[in-house]
Amino acid sequence: MSHAQTISKSDLLYEEALQVLPGGFSRNTIARKPHPDYAASASGSRITDVDGRVRIDFANNMASLIHGHAFPPIVEAVTEQLARGTAFTMATEAELRHAQHICARNKQFEKIRFMNSGTEAVMAGIKAARAFTGKPKLAKAEGAYHGTYDFAEISQTSKPADWGEVSSPRSNALVAGTPQNVLRDVVIYPFNEVDRTLEILDRHRDELACVLIDPLPHRAGLVPATPQFMAAVRKWTRDNHVVLLMDEVITFRMNYGGAQEWYPGCEPDLTALGKIIGGGFPVGGLAGRNEFMAVFDPNREQVPFPLSGTFSANPITMTAGRVALEYFDREAVGRLNQLGDYARQQVASAILASGFPASVTGAGSMFRLHCKAAAPTSYRSAYQDPHELKQMAFLVDYLYERGFILFNTCSAALSTVQTPSEIDQLAEALEAGLVELKRR
Repeated sequence: MSHAQTISKSDLLYEEALQVLPGGFSRNTIARKPHPDYAASASGSRITDVDGRVRIDFANNMASLIHGHAFPPIVEAVTEQLARGTAFTMATEAELRHAQHICARNKQFEKIRFMNSGTEAVMAGIKAARAFTGKPKLAKAEGAYHGTYDFAEISQTSKPADWGEVSSPRSNALVAGTPQNVLRDVVIYPFNEVDRTLEILDRHRDELACVLIDPLPHRAGLVPATPQFMAAVRKWTRDNHVVLLMDEVITFRMNYGGAQEWYPGCEPDLTALGKIIGGGFPVGGLAGRNEFMAVFDPNREQVPFPLSGTFSANPITMTAGRVALEYFDREAVGRLNQLGDYARQQVASAILASGFPASVTGAGSMFRLHCKAAAPTSYRSAYQDPHELKQMAFLVDYLYERGFILFNTCSAALSTVQTPSEIDQLAEALEAGLVELKRR
């Protein structure tokens, strides 16, 4: 750069970061060109970066901050706990109280075990299902994201060139060098397609430990599971003595007891939790009925699944998570979902006014924009070709430069501190961005 004044603090920090971090950072979700900006502080729905620019945050740290940033009751409770200690080789009352609160929100949650991420929660659920059934295989939806466990990430990024027939989707590796036995032990089904999914599950019924399902899979289009699909999968798993594991790491925000409340009679055996149950700190949890959670019990003579973690259930996370959920009561859940309805309506109106062929999906307190005239219904119909990826990158950058932070899929996860006025501002900027995109 020719003039010193054009070099930002973020530029300088990134140059330092490149020396010690591959690519300059530790999580690809924050990647931007030419580099990510660096946060200085945040409060409520707004983040200020190190160069003094303020943006409205519709990503909320990838759907984990249900009350936005620096929520005063959480700050107060955590500050008090910090003075008492952050981690002990002892049990804490904070873990007990948080477990009691979460289990009280859903009658299917008779027991819970805590860990430190959504990835760990899903991994623990898969391994618990294996321990319970004695069988090795996992079935998961094509394109669904479930964290970074080898088995959970298969076919997360399948493409037309390698995804195979929809009646028998291929198991494709995400990471180079993934062992072939991992691919063999993961069965891929087409989300929301009842007959094809049941046919696939039937082929592997004697080997399946669990069917893993996200009721609103973000990367597979942010389209809810249909009641018919959920009922069919639930019946099949019961009939065939296969564990139904629901990934509610993101979707627990959708109802007081999670998105599974949308599907009465289809409740899972095990539920993976994360994100909002940590109150802004790293967290994971696996909840379920006693018979399934018993595989963790260290008091048994033979423990099918020994599980520990140095920072699991640390009192900082347990305190923050409990306070966050106590303030996210039934009334708050209802208000936030209404705000989500309003957001999807405003986004749809912006699309219509712009004349650009786009659509919006989502439910509860989340939405996702697609550069497609028809709203997708599955991973394959939501798949973005290179041209659509460029369009989406333009929109995300356009909104970011005008003060709005979204996921890099042009998705949003709202928080309780956000307002209709902020959504109106986003919709206005989105309409302008779509008009500009139409001109290109």
